[in-house]
Amino acid sequence: MAKVEKVQKVKLTPQEKAVNRHKSWVQMKNDKWLYLLLLPGVLYFIIFKFAPMWGVLMAFMNYYAGVSFFQAQWVGLDNFISFFKDSSFLQLFRNTLIISGMNLVFYFPLPIILALLLNEIKVQWYKKTVQTLIYVPHFVSMVVIASISFMLLKVPSMEGYTGGAIYEIIRKLTGKNVNVLGSPGAFYWVILIQNMWKESGWGTIIFLAALAGVDVEQYEAAIVDGANRWQQMLYITLPAISSTIVTMFILRMGSVLNTGFEQLILMQNDLNRSTSETFDTFVYNRGRVDGDYGYTTAVGLFKSVISIICVQTANWAAKKTGQSGLF
Repeated sequence: MAKVEKVQKVKLTPQEKAVNRHKSWVQMKNDKWLYLLLLPGVLYFIIFKFAPMWGVLMAFMNYYAGVSFFQAQWVGLDNFISFFKDSSFLQLFRNTLIISGMNLVFYFPLPIILALLLNEIKVQWYKKTVQTLIYVPHFVSMVVIASISFMLLKVPSMEGYTGGAIYEIIRKLTGKNVNVLGSPGAFYWVILIQNMWKESGWGTIIFLAALAGVDVEQYEAAIVDGANRWQQMLYITLPAISSTIVTMFILRMGSVLNTGFEQLILMQNDLNRSTSETFDTFVYNRGRVDGDYGYTTAVGLFKSVISIICVQTANWAAKKTGQSGLF
């Protein structure tokens, strides 16, 4: 094996550094309009992402609404210790992981499958029509989706009204009165089906864009070699978009503890609370309702740390398997 020589970094003189700085300013002046286009995005991240990070200090304070931020008592790690010792911690962690895990196993591959199927459609007007139809649910409000779910799954009322369509179908097929909205075990599947119906079509956009960059000559060569449609997809299409799949998976791992507050709070009730209570709803109830901002900030910081660990782990695993990873 050839010996790899260590490349030494060349140390620049002050004059060379000054010349490089001058060249950089000249380049920025020539491309000033491009930097101007970049300015709104930079301001967005500074104002809404970096500036509010000072609020993380509340995780180490006994801070409540109405108390001056600078007068709040410092408590160190007491908020974290109290959260980990809370009797509901394991339940919150379990529910959050189950919902995120089900979305990762069942929902994440669905946009990839839909994109592969759409890519096989050769009639363009039919392909565009199907794409439009599966995109539409993304623009439907979660409030509307929750209302539709309630109308389909509701149980009969005391006044003699019939139940929802799905409730009546289940009752006639099984002879049992199944209260899906009030069943803790069924709650996970209701949330999963809502996510799959609403976001699967929208998630195909990135994968269809990746598929558009696949070299057509590879398919032509495969056809000459006798490869069928399944073999072309398995040995050409999937490897071509594997880097995109890995990147989306790594990004997905960054939100593994985010389960969607709006969806859960709309579908939550007293009967399914044992499975519908997650970190997101807990933060809302403890912070927004009870006003304990220090405690809930600690919960949010815990989620952020876990998300960073998950992203780093997924990126490391991707590189170990031969992928480029995210960074």
